[in-house]
Amino acid sequence: MLAAFTFNTAENLPVGLLELISASLRVSLSAVGLLVTGYGVTVAVASVPLAHVTRDVPRRHVLTGLLAALVVSSLIAALATSYWLLLVARLLTALAQALFWAVMGPVAVGLFPPAARGRVVGALSVAGSLALVLGLPAGAWLGRHGDWRVSVAVPAALGLVSLVTIAVLLPTSRPREERAAFGTGPDARRFGIVLAAGALSATGAFTGYTYIVKFLGDVSGFPPGTVGVLLVAFGVACLAGVGITGSLLDRFPRSALTTAVVVQTVGMLGLYAAGAHRAAAVVFLMLVGGALGPVFMTTQHAMLHCAPGRTDIALAANSGLYNAGIAAGAALGGLVLSLVGVRGTLLAGGLVTLGACAVLLGGRSPARPRRRSTTPENGAP
Repeated sequence: MLAAFTFNTAENLPVGLLELISASLRVSLSAVGLLVTGYGVTVAVASVPLAHVTRDVPRRHVLTGLLAALVVSSLIAALATSYWLLLVARLLTALAQALFWAVMGPVAVGLFPPAARGRVVGALSVAGSLALVLGLPAGAWLGRHGDWRVSVAVPAALGLVSLVTIAVLLPTSRPREERAAFGTGPDARRFGIVLAAGALSATGAFTGYTYIVKFLGDVSGFPPGTVGVLLVAFGVACLAGVGITGSLLDRFPRSALTTAVVVQTVGMLGLYAAGAHRAAAVVFLMLVGGALGPVFMTTQHAMLHCAPGRTDIALAANSGLYNAGIAAGAALGGLVLSLVGVRGTLLAGGLVTLGACAVLLGGRSPARPRRRSTTPENGAP
């Protein structure tokens, strides 16, 4: 959980430090923004190849290596005196995170009975979501009241704690022998449906969310100070959604994923239709926040069940496509913004997310008996 929190915090830190890094290194804001975009693209491209290359390496060794890479890259970033050295450090962190999300899930859930997997995934997702609610604001505060380099160095300390803990306590075993190495109910069709729905949902969400600050100011008419408060509330809603969904995920995995995507669709289309009214804008913004975390969490959980082969490869594919969706959404939102304005980004994002709903609902089929299952009757993914 600490490692998940640390990786997500490291990923998002530049968002809160854009102007400080820009002024310190004397580069444009768009160049600093590339530190985030390039990070996401790297995760999207590298996840599956790295998972394949390390498929036979004991997971304790892989995780300690990834955390060591996080520590080193964070220290390099903190000491960087040029933009290009900072970019290299960020890409090294991104490579570590690309594999971390593929390996972490099977290792963590494999320590518990299969019936508790949803709660374990939920706990890990809560830790990841705390990065937006706690890690990012704390990093921005440190940067404003001290030096952005201190904020960037903090993940090195947290990563070191995680590294030592995992190196000392996690059992060493061959990946194929771990309890969660393979899906409990392999289903190639369901696997493809979940991958497509997750990617479409990410694209839709970030088509609008990338420009939500401008939307809340220009369309809803909120002053800048209030927009900041709303973003914190958005993060709290995301954390609450993850917590609630995690407690129900073992019993209703299929319904949890579909519900999260539907709620995201309603929130985005509601913002487009009624976002000019402040009260409505707050309600629909909270719906989007409450769905954003659960969508990724439920797709990751589904991979542990329906993966047609190794779960680490399936999780890597899911993480890679989700990050590709984030990058595609930001690009689509930018295009829509230039053509029809910021309100159109929420319409476009809502329609893409509606496509994810169609994929999930169209992919429903009568339940078929499975060769093996370790979940309750409602636990089929």
